[in-house]
Amino acid sequence: MVFETLQVQASDSVTKITLNRPDSMNAMNVTMRRELLIALDEAVETSRALLLTGSGRGFCAGQDLGDVGSFEDLDLERTLRDEYDPLLRRLYECPIPTVCAINGAAAGAGANLALATDIVIAGRSASFLEAFARIGLIPDAGGTYWLPRLVGRQRAMGLSLLAEPLSAEKAADWGLIWEVVDDDDLQTRGEELAARLANGPTKAYRLMKEALRASPENSFADQISLEAELQGEAGRTRDFKEGVMAFLQKRRPSYEGR
Repeated sequence: MVFETLQVQASDSVTKITLNRPDSMNAMNVTMRRELLIALDEAVETSRALLLTGSGRGFCAGQDLGDVGSFEDLDLERTLRDEYDPLLRRLYECPIPTVCAINGAAAGAGANLALATDIVIAGRSASFLEAFARIGLIPDAGGTYWLPRLVGRQRAMGLSLLAEPLSAEKAADWGLIWEVVDDDDLQTRGEELAARLANGPTKAYRLMKEALRASPENSFADQISLEAELQGEAGRTRDFKEGVMAFLQKRRPSYEGR
């Protein structure tokens, strides 16, 4: 499929999706949200890992305010429920590992889109901005969910109320992202991580994601019960048997995701 707002490359079991509206800092319009859903579905069918990034000077400026038409007719609740919610759920619940490489600014819904992926890395010049208060809105696209869980209540409040940019270095220090790399190394590092995950035990990765997502809402007893259930499933995979044999034979395992 030819995409209007994305560049999609699939190779070596990895799908790389690049937001591609550089003239608008990859701001999300209706077309981009629709195309992202399609691209995500295709990636799950054809690949074992996903890499998400942006073209040009920034990752994503959030909602394209020039795409809203008449403000009198603007229905933000409908837009979020019908367009953003399905996209964010699809990305968060993606059964394959997902990596996001942040180049430049990630603002508003763009920042929160990135946080729906499994591993976020950023170039040294990147920044994160929960810009919503600047135009009289609250953080959306999952922002009120991710921020207190990742950085704690006080920092989540500061990021939301003050709407000040957060540097990539501080984002890593706060636990908002996995790591910071030099700008010139960002794409290479993102591709390396995605390829590493694609060659790993992807069935186990899916089960890990399920367990970790359930943890914040579970009691200790519920969580260790879930661990036992999911570990039993992992122990019945071909990849587990291959991992043990490779360890005993002192060789590199060859995982197939089954």
